[in-house]
Amino acid sequence: MEEMPINRVMGDMIMLPTGDILIINGAAKGTAGWGVARDPVLNPVLYRPDPRNSDESTRFEVLAPSLIPRLYHSTAHLLSDGRVLVGGSNPNINYNFSALYPTELSLEAFYPPYFTKTKPRPSIVAVNPGLKIGFKQKISLEFTLEGSVILSDLFVTMVASSFTTHSIAMNQRLLVLAFNNKVKKTSSGNYLVEGYAPETAALAPPGYYQLFLVHEAIPSKGKWIQIKQF
Repeated sequence: MEEMPINRVMGDMIMLPTGDILIINGAAKGTAGWGVARDPVLNPVLYRPDPRNSDESTRFEVLAPSLIPRLYHSTAHLLSDGRVLVGGSNPNINYNFSALYPTELSLEAFYPPYFTKTKPRPSIVAVNPGLKIGFKQKISLEFTLEGSVILSDLFVTMVASSFTTHSIAMNQRLLVLAFNNKVKKTSSGNYLVEGYAPETAALAPPGYYQLFLVHEAIPSKGKWIQIKQF
């Protein structure tokens, strides 16, 4: 159980490729429904659920605010480049634009803090044996990175595609894949890591996922892969 840094109802929670959780949209007072929420919460919050971090004050980070209130029926969705698409709010009957918090038709792109870091961003070049993967299958990721690789800060995540309604991103799932602790150099000068796909459908139901390589808490752009039961 955690104490939130800001009062919030109707917030959207989105898993990021790094394993952090974005909490965005919502109001400080009221409840779901047209016209029954007040005090829009404009500041997103980043939550870092690291069990090694006992300092509660650093697990939450309050981020810079948006200028657009997003209350009832707002939404957020992770994009393949690591941004979060944010939209919606109060779909009033007949597109009422004169209400206190009117129907909102605009979209925003939210940039998580890893976009502001000056460290280099990894880039996935290839996924072998391909973008259709079976359970327990051995896979390798070829990637580029300026500078040297820090193994202790390198991991691969797989994020299920989700859809959001009523402040719940349905089907959210994030897995950290089992990869070995070795990085090879390819003949082209790229890096290569090897590991395995999830073992069972209980861990990763068949379907589409975004595959990310994360280095020093900065994710690559995602590659869409399909987990299949061959």
